[in-house]
Amino acid sequence: MRVLLISANTEQFNMPAMPLGLACVAEATKMAGHEVSMLDLMFQMDVDDTLENIISEFQPECIGISVRNIDDQHIENPQFLIEKVKQVVTVCRGLSNAPIVLGGAGYSMFPETALAYLDADFGVAGEGEIAFTDLLTHLQNNDDPSNIPSLYIKDKGSRKPKLLCKNLDMLSLPETSILSRSASQSHEPWIPVQTRRGCALKCSYCSTSTIEGSILRNRSPEIVSAWLESWVKAGYENFFFVDNTFNLPPAYAKAICQLILESDLGISWRCIIYPKNTDKELVEMMAAAGCKQISLGFESGSEQMLKNLNKQFTLDDVREVSYMFADHGIEQMGFLLLGGPGETRKSVEESLTFADSLELDALRITAGIRIYPSTKLAETSLNQGVITPKTNLLYPHFYLSRGLEGWLSERLKKWQASRPYVIM
Repeated sequence: MRVLLISANTEQFNMPAMPLGLACVAEATKMAGHEVSMLDLMFQMDVDDTLENIISEFQPECIGISVRNIDDQHIENPQFLIEKVKQVVTVCRGLSNAPIVLGGAGYSMFPETALAYLDADFGVAGEGEIAFTDLLTHLQNNDDPSNIPSLYIKDKGSRKPKLLCKNLDMLSLPETSILSRSASQSHEPWIPVQTRRGCALKCSYCSTSTIEGSILRNRSPEIVSAWLESWVKAGYENFFFVDNTFNLPPAYAKAICQLILESDLGISWRCIIYPKNTDKELVEMMAAAGCKQISLGFESGSEQMLKNLNKQFTLDDVREVSYMFADHGIEQMGFLLLGGPGETRKSVEESLTFADSLELDALRITAGIRIYPSTKLAETSLNQGVITPKTNLLYPHFYLSRGLEGWLSERLKKWQASRPYVIM
């Protein structure tokens, strides 16, 4: 079959995000024997015209659309970004009779409501490499696809639970040619690298386990290193490890660093660090292997709020980790997530004071927490009447602890004014 895969994301919050997940699906689709064309809309000036040209030329028999962001998570003036995806679906409908299949992280959080809102034919929740290629086989043979795990069908929902691949080495990483067009369009491309999927930490607000499962699954370090080397040979040197927690487990992170060093790749990279289980040896190896920046998601400077958010670390853990990275010249972007259950003006002030005590190069602050399905925060919000059982969480709903309305926004603006490294 001729399969057109479209990355509908055009948002550039921190940096243009290349569609690694869709590229993985493209690789699996190609290996299954189908003809694949992948379109990244990130830098397209005229989306409608671009879609018309590629659909007219390629004549797809199936169209897959990746949904990355539902909204911008901004409590004061949220942008409902999925409206742009709806436009893409509408244009594709007008140009082709091919079935439309949704996927991606954003879609996977709201598989039924997003499918209905976007008016597509099918949706794949979670990993798409297996379910999507299975669907193509069923479509090709005119078979009933209802029993495919992870698949949602328009007006029918899903019969089978989500399927997650236990061995990520069975899912090939995409060839550089699949992502190279996206990389070439970026002014300063950072190639995304995902070495593991799943998270068992259960932070109260986080949707990662809904998307990737709660069991951590790793790729072989040797496969990751070989993939990095293929990009270096293609002329790229900047990489972003998009794993939710690069340092967990520490032994695996050290194995990745060791192979980067042994291969003498000469790369620069950034990653996300969980502020615990990071020792001096790991930090030294990361620095030697080319790590230039980390994202440090400590979220709060209040011990009580860390417990409320179900964080498994303390403020002392954060300080120790932050100081170690600072000692090795690695830049740090910190994150504060304010307004959750139990937050008070006092705990906000504690967080701001704590952030000031760290050696951060940048600090991003979010006021109010986006409520996602199947999280502890959603349960708390329901119990407190913030949402109801009928609330459609596809549309932006936020938790903001009572007593912070109005005050928190003004306090943060005042605090930010004298701190140019703070992003809101």
